[in-house]
Amino acid sequence: MEDEQSFSDISGGRLSLQRRYYTQSCREFCLNCPRLSLRSLTAVTCTVWLVAYGLFALCENSMILSSAIFITLIGLLGYLHFVKIDQETLLIIDSLGIQMTSSYASGKESTTFIEMGKVKDIVINEAIYMKVIYYLCILLKDPLEPQEISQVVPVFQSAKPRLDCLIEVYRSCQEVLANQKATSTRS
Repeated sequence: MEDEQSFSDISGGRLSLQRRYYTQSCREFCLNCPRLSLRSLTAVTCTVWLVAYGLFALCENSMILSSAIFITLIGLLGYLHFVKIDQETLLIIDSLGIQMTSSYASGKESTTFIEMGKVKDIVINEAIYMKVIYYLCILLKDPLEPQEISQVVPVFQSAKPRLDCLIEVYRSCQEVLANQKATSTRS
């Protein structure tokens, strides 16, 4: 089963949450971030080139214009390849673990996998940063003391969805974790 719902991020931008329910023990959540807008790209490019043209008019050195074009192109490619994330995915499988994937605008993907044996819980946490920000995070067990938490791994760091979206993902993840705990106690 698959469904899609629109939410907003903490800045008011539109996000699209796709939920895929493969089985009772396997679910996937894809958050699609807004694409790079042509308006902002044009504004940044024009600003850099106008500043370069102004410096060229003062110095009469053509290297300034060439450098501005080169810096703009390299900066844009770097931004698309290392910074701009178009999609973040959370895949939870109760018998295996949790996989988080970030897909960049350039096509590059970054994947992190956490074994289910290391997962203590999935919670919604709050941070105060000039306002209250909620984020979904995975609590990892301490290998030496399983009752303690060794690490907190935030999910959907780039998309920064609001609380209503996080609650949808949280509830579904808790269902999978409850199913996993019930299955492991029966075994």
